Amino acid sequence: MDYQNFLEAKIRIAEKTGFDIHPEDLHPILKPHQRDIVQWSIKGGRRGIFASFGLGKTIMQLETNRLIHMYKGGNVLFVCPLGVKREFVKDGKKLGIGRIKYITNTDQLEEGLPYYITNYERIRKGDIDASKFIAVTFDEASCLRNLETDTTNAILDTFGHVPFRFVHTATPSPNRYLELINYAEYLGIMDRGQALTRFFQRDSTTAGNLTLYKKREKEFWFWMSSWAVFITKPSDLGYDDSGYVLPPLTIHRHMVSFDRATKVDRKTGQSTFIPDSSSSLPEAAKEKRLSLPHRVAKMKAIIDESPDDHFITWHHLEHERTEIQKILGDDCKSVFGSQSIDEKEKHIEGFSEGAFKYLSSKPSILGSGCNFQYHCHNAIFVGINYEFNDFIQAVFRVYRFMQLHECHLHLIFTDAELEILRTLEEKWQEHLNLQSEMTSIIQDFGLNSDLYEYQLKREMFTGRQEARGPNWIQVNNDSVDEYSSKKDCSIGLIVSSIPFGNHYEYSENYNCFGHNETNEKFFEQMDFLVPHLYRCLKPGRIAAIHVKDRIRYSYMNGTGFTSIDPFSDDTTQCFRKHGFHLLSRITIDTDVVQENNSTYRLSWSEACKDMTKMGAGLPEYVLIFRKPPTGSENAYADEPVQHSKDQYTLARWQLDAHAHWKTSGERLIDPEYLKKLDLSDVLKAWKAIDTTERYDYHKHIEICEKLDQVKMLPRTFMAIPPQALSTEIWDDVSRVNTLNGTQTRKNLTKHICPLQLDIIERCIERYSNPGDVVADPFNGIGSVVYQAVKMGRFGDGCELKTEYWKDSIRHAKSADAKMSALTLF
Repeated sequence: MDYQNFLEAKIRIAEKTGFDIHPEDLHPILKPHQRDIVQWSIKGGRRGIFASFGLGKTIMQLETNRLIHMYKGGNVLFVCPLGVKREFVKDGKKLGIGRIKYITNTDQLEEGLPYYITNYERIRKGDIDASKFIAVTFDEASCLRNLETDTTNAILDTFGHVPFRFVHTATPSPNRYLELINYAEYLGIMDRGQALTRFFQRDSTTAGNLTLYKKREKEFWFWMSSWAVFITKPSDLGYDDSGYVLPPLTIHRHMVSFDRATKVDRKTGQSTFIPDSSSSLPEAAKEKRLSLPHRVAKMKAIIDESPDDHFITWHHLEHERTEIQKILGDDCKSVFGSQSIDEKEKHIEGFSEGAFKYLSSKPSILGSGCNFQYHCHNAIFVGINYEFNDFIQAVFRVYRFMQLHECHLHLIFTDAELEILRTLEEKWQEHLNLQSEMTSIIQDFGLNSDLYEYQLKREMFTGRQEARGPNWIQVNNDSVDEYSSKKDCSIGLIVSSIPFGNHYEYSENYNCFGHNETNEKFFEQMDFLVPHLYRCLKPGRIAAIHVKDRIRYSYMNGTGFTSIDPFSDDTTQCFRKHGFHLLSRITIDTDVVQENNSTYRLSWSEACKDMTKMGAGLPEYVLIFRKPPTGSENAYADEPVQHSKDQYTLARWQLDAHAHWKTSGERLIDPEYLKKLDLSDVLKAWKAIDTTERYDYHKHIEICEKLDQVKMLPRTFMAIPPQALSTEIWDDVSRVNTLNGTQTRKNLTKHICPLQLDIIERCIERYSNPGDVVADPFNGIGSVVYQAVKMGRFGDGCELKTEYWKDSIRHAKSADAKMSALTLF
């Protein structure tokens, strides 16, 4: 594999595991959009179809599996919620499928009968042997919304091996993207852990709270569109919307209030008249219980205003159902858990055909799959909760295509449930945003994943740039491409802090070494670079590589405790594989308390509970690799690095020869590091330098300008005012609004520690001669080049991220002009 192919392999578009069908084999009853989706599904082999209510998901599922059986043979299975079986049977007759048998276990399979249907309860109980089927379709796959249960794990283990598998639903939940990732795992598109690492940054304070990386948004939506089709109307695929234009939906919010006893908080002693039912489950349950008569009375008043209309009433608790039934009497039928399947289906079918006016059920029981739009256009939620998927599914039992009347949705809630209502409506908006993202791609590119891949290939790095000074060159390029064109034996020393595997993506394009799914893939990319580093280095000279081992949290390693990934060992193996020899491993101390504060893995309290689960702090390392000299008589480099004993003293040698190097921690400052600081931290650091060193007006301006670049220079007060040395001048009145810095922090992504300037200085002094080319293939903001120029060498830096490259030019110019370094104060 050449390098370009390796980079293109990073583009993750779902593979096609199915087959092509002849268009004339499609049943003529299918609408144009249904024909396209069925062909796309079969060719993909494992796909998700997220089509809005009324677009014909049942027909598409049936036709997809009919054609798979026709081409490949074998049995096919439809798994659907309660009450949907009749829809499959009815639509199956339209397609000429014949009998679809309902089964409770696979012992009921019949010779010569390929079509079967079951419900999720039988899947949960493990009664269905997945190996008996060539294709399985999960209709409204609610069981896959959460991958933490034993039931779901069993589904993945068994149904995950069915050759053709599909998920159909109208409402993938906008619950922080987790459901979409779970579908991808079930369909075999991408492991959930890989998807989380690749696309999302996590909130360490809230489990499951995912934020899509800004720089990965485009890739994520194209990846999604390669295996999941989102369609809200036929025109999304370029077809006529006639018959699919929905009537208006009017939402009526009914807030009820009632007298409550005054509640006194035991801890604070404060009294409240209206509790917050969102504060705890007990409070929510109590509010439901006390408000029930008032909510049911409001429901009755709504129904009485339209006595000729049909209504479906939704509730969440059994005692709510009994109260609704009591008030509405025999005109209302209920569907509930303890009923027989036959009785449930009798009531469902009767209401859908207009045989009676009122139906009552829970959204969790009856919210999915049923078609009530032909005789009913009114829905009442006698109570609300946080379950958005159940809610939106229930809404669209009546508000769906083929509905001819304006629909009315009534939400009944109490004055203590305003937060629940706000959250529910917020999730609805997120759902609409999700649909919008996906349908816009479908509208632009259709169901053509090859076009998605072409669009993503445009994210490859192009457009090499360079800047030069008398003692340096800074190049904006992929380091593999750049070093492949360098002359043999042209570099005197390599000093670099390489990316730490896939821990952090520095650049938005696929060339970034951090843009790899695993450490193994990272080192595959390093395998393209390290041979060029070896070739370009002078014989006998050194590559000093800064690394750090990586923390593997329990969610990453699956062990339940934190462990360490020996990244430094992998780096050693990589460089040795390509001809380098390891000379030494220099250890640089880190602050164990600071590490614990940022990783929470070295807790003193946890250590006291069980010392066996706790490790120790992670130092940094500089790995010293040597390219062998041409001759082996005395092992000297072809061009030795020589020092006079006057200039390189015995004392200095003793410290440098030691395997343990201390560091001042001084680094070039860059905008991303500044973003990590509160303004109060900046002020403290500034006070320390301004009261102990000679004042430098130009440095003061430069630091202020740097703060302004990252939008941290206030407009209402001075962030770093001149400090007074006289006691008669008061300069300790802090006007720093620390919220400003705190807000800035919230948008931070992970940031790896750059190499310290004094460590770079020691490597350059020890391992290079004045005038040597000192190179860094991962130059960042230019620390190595900056230090090399200061020390009379020629700095050669290569950096992929254009913003960092521009910073590196400024630093190189400042070193050229022998100005003071803009360091971390």
